[in-house]
Amino acid sequence: MAEAKIGVIGGTGLYQVEGMENIEEVNIRTPFGSPSDSIIMGTLEGTRIAFLPRHGRGHRISPTELPSRANIYALKSLGVEWIIAINSAGSFREEIEPHHLVIPDQIIDRTRNRINSFFEGGLVAHIQFADPFCPVLSQILYQVAIDTRATVHKGGTFVTMEGPQFSTKAESKLYRSLGADIIGMTVLPEAKLAREAEICYASVACVTDYDSWHEDLGTVRVESVLDILTKNVEISKSIIKTAAARIPSERTGCECANALETAIVTPPELVPEPMKQELSLLIGKYIQ
Repeated sequence: MAEAKIGVIGGTGLYQVEGMENIEEVNIRTPFGSPSDSIIMGTLEGTRIAFLPRHGRGHRISPTELPSRANIYALKSLGVEWIIAINSAGSFREEIEPHHLVIPDQIIDRTRNRINSFFEGGLVAHIQFADPFCPVLSQILYQVAIDTRATVHKGGTFVTMEGPQFSTKAESKLYRSLGADIIGMTVLPEAKLAREAEICYASVACVTDYDSWHEDLGTVRVESVLDILTKNVEISKSIIKTAAARIPSERTGCECANALETAIVTPPELVPEPMKQELSLLIGKYIQ
């Protein structure tokens, strides 16, 4: 099977990456079902990448229904070590305006109905998640965004809400009072699953609105979000293209690649054999 070290998960409006060569579509079946869509493998700026439209081409899958475990597992099976996630977001800060980008460094989890771990049914692992985004990849994306002349903010707390409805005014004001910076529906459980899979994961959050807190601008509306998204998507494509050529071949400076080394607490002899086989891609170097 074809391999790629870099994975790109496209958000709303980003369903393909122009400029890819030697393209092939790969359909993968995982222990967690099928991913959101076929994975597009190709070469971009001399680098092999695997592109996956998060919501499926045509935007067919809601945030709550996303097969996130299948998505991350499928990318891992292709050899992916780095994931660039493109996410749309609302802003809680006056200075973080629509059309701006944010490279977040923290998350507040407000999801309720999503499975956020590969490990259950006889195997327990507690990964460190104090810093939920890979600092190395985040820095690369930030610098690339600057070089592409985007208005970008380094760092920020991303509230991941359940959706698919937007926030109430009370919720929006609450998150703002807590010191959060942006809000969206898709960073989790991706970031947690990527860490469990020992993949470096970072987000380019494309700001489309001020959520519901801004008294002068009113509440967020889908039509205005989609209009801004169209422009943000073009910037995101430029960032992906440039970042693909800058991501190093070896991973140093972060702990993502060995996140499971001290996280698995279940003794190997107690892990059910079927689970050892099913999850060998993730745990094989620690549990035989």
